Amino acid sequence: MNQRSYRSQNPNSSYKRPSEYRPEQNDDGRSYREAKHRKQDDHHHYQSQSRSFAGKYTPSSGSLSTRRELYEKDFPLYKQPVEIGCFSLDCNRRFFNDGRQMRYYVEPDRNPNFNLRDGYKDRFTKRDESQKEKLDHILRWIVSNRSKLNSKGVAASSSAIDFDFVTWRGHLTKLLCTPYEMREGWMLAVTRFQGTIYISEVETEAARRDCENRTEKHEEMMYWGYKFEQYACSDDVDGSPDPSGVVNTNEAFCTVVQTRLADHRLLFSGEVDCRDKDPNAPAPPACYVELKTSAEICTPKQRSNLHRFKLLKWWAQSFLPGVPRVVAGFRDHDGVVVAVETFHISKISQLIKNEYNCWKPTVCMNFCSDFLSFVKRVATEDNPCVVYLFSWEPRRDVTYSIHRDSEFSFLPHWYVEEMTRRPDSHTQP
Repeated sequence: MNQRSYRSQNPNSSYKRPSEYRPEQNDDGRSYREAKHRKQDDHHHYQSQSRSFAGKYTPSSGSLSTRRELYEKDFPLYKQPVEIGCFSLDCNRRFFNDGRQMRYYVEPDRNPNFNLRDGYKDRFTKRDESQKEKLDHILRWIVSNRSKLNSKGVAASSSAIDFDFVTWRGHLTKLLCTPYEMREGWMLAVTRFQGTIYISEVETEAARRDCENRTEKHEEMMYWGYKFEQYACSDDVDGSPDPSGVVNTNEAFCTVVQTRLADHRLLFSGEVDCRDKDPNAPAPPACYVELKTSAEICTPKQRSNLHRFKLLKWWAQSFLPGVPRVVAGFRDHDGVVVAVETFHISKISQLIKNEYNCWKPTVCMNFCSDFLSFVKRVATEDNPCVVYLFSWEPRRDVTYSIHRDSEFSFLPHWYVEEMTRRPDSHTQP
């Protein structure tokens, strides 16, 4: 099945898509429809089992299959994401409940000759990756914006928020890519608190080793992506890019969006590179632009590999929050951007449809939806001190273990205390 961006069953929907983000029509003429729907536990580790309900899981098995063929079904309902807020992190990683770090996209020439190595040695401030922030920044945003989030069906004095899940966009991106990921596993810590399930990533041992063993060349190539952003963004709507400045990876602008996947109400945040500077551009998130770099394409095989592997992650990362386009700078071996190409998220499924054994958007979204259902079935105890640790390795099932008052706990005391207070006694942490 070719995925047609966000799809709605309601033919009379009042939502109007920006022209650049309009998908091609389906065969039946509908263009916008929502389809129908490793660490050992202290006490017990739930073993993976091949037997499962509908081939996926049973309440007693404690595992979820990642076999692609199980998720080749109708594309699940995914509501158009709506931005309900944003926040910024400054050069010292301090949180601000505003959009001060937003940047504006300045379209490069098609063959721009950007030197991505410039400034790596003398104008680069790198974020301390050893500081694990978990969900802290999202939680600060929630505390600062509780009036937007209170459950509608409960008393005004309730401190509950009206979402099933709270997480980072990046964690959901990993879930979307899981059926096709062959190299890197993941661990996700899950806690249910006041009826909402929070999902935070735990660094795997393999990821920790990879980080420690990065070569200097790898470190520099990671810098190249940030440097491309500096060439393509201005700080002001009428300004120009200034590649002579310092690249500081502490700084970030993050959107906060709400949406629904099947029957899962989601609140998540993700970093945004820049927005369209056109004053007539659509409202966020449809005005946002994602920037990427990649090795230049010189052969049909390289183009095919881009479609089969890199576009999966680009699509997943941008589709989730409703970012309509990715602008890619293609660089040579010396780190010089020699070409720029725009990929429209709504057209990527057409772009990859003729690739042999390629990824399918419907598999990605159905697996994510079923994983969230699996989490709901498992994470039943409402307690900020209890963590359900979900683990996955390529070619294996997803399994979980349960931990109480452990190193995996991630909801900070200040957040639990603040959210336990009456909303009318709110103070910002």
